[in-house]
Amino acid sequence: MTKSMTKTDVQLQRDVIDELRWDPAVGPSEIGVAAKDGVVTLTGAVHSIARKFAAIHAAERVAGVKALAEDLVVELPSNFKRSDTEIAHAALAALKWHVEVPSERVRARVDDGWIVLDGELDWEFQRSAAANAVRSLTGVRGVTNNLTLKPHAFAPDVRDRIQNAIKRSAEVDSKRISVEAMDGRVILRGTVRSWAERQDAERAAWSAPGVTAVDDQIAIRVPVTAA
Repeated sequence: MTKSMTKTDVQLQRDVIDELRWDPAVGPSEIGVAAKDGVVTLTGAVHSIARKFAAIHAAERVAGVKALAEDLVVELPSNFKRSDTEIAHAALAALKWHVEVPSERVRARVDDGWIVLDGELDWEFQRSAAANAVRSLTGVRGVTNNLTLKPHAFAPDVRDRIQNAIKRSAEVDSKRISVEAMDGRVILRGTVRSWAERQDAERAAWSAPGVTAVDDQIAIRVPVTAA
């Protein structure tokens, strides 16, 4: 006889803790993990913003995570601290040398180790690349990405293009996702089996010409396991 079962809160909490400990990018850290009804909360302190995002991505990888809340604080060791001027120079160099970032269109300002990016770009991948370029610099406590996307002609068949791109992803069941598109804004609805599938669908939407905003309303429905 078999029955359907999903992870308990305790099992999900343990799986996330194990994933954090297993990932070398997270490193030694004091991260608290709580789980309730598929929602995982991370709390505590980490030594760099790179470790903070590594912890977030590690938790997202765990099967059964439907949503993630994080309250992680970046506490820099004394030997990691740098002046805002030093960070600003490093940020400009990082942006300049990143092949995906048109650095002449990005402005960076630093306040107490926190970098704020402003400007206007053409594509979401450029916007993400700019934030990633400066996020791992020594002394950075956080990044606010205020970069906007320049409006472009919205292809009339953009909805079909996005749906076809989702279909090409081996990880995503395209039949469970609906796409609405109007005036540069895309709305995704439906269900997927994991956080990774949700990110794949959102990435496909951002890759369409003329898209300036993506409202991802996709829910994560964890598949049941026979036991």
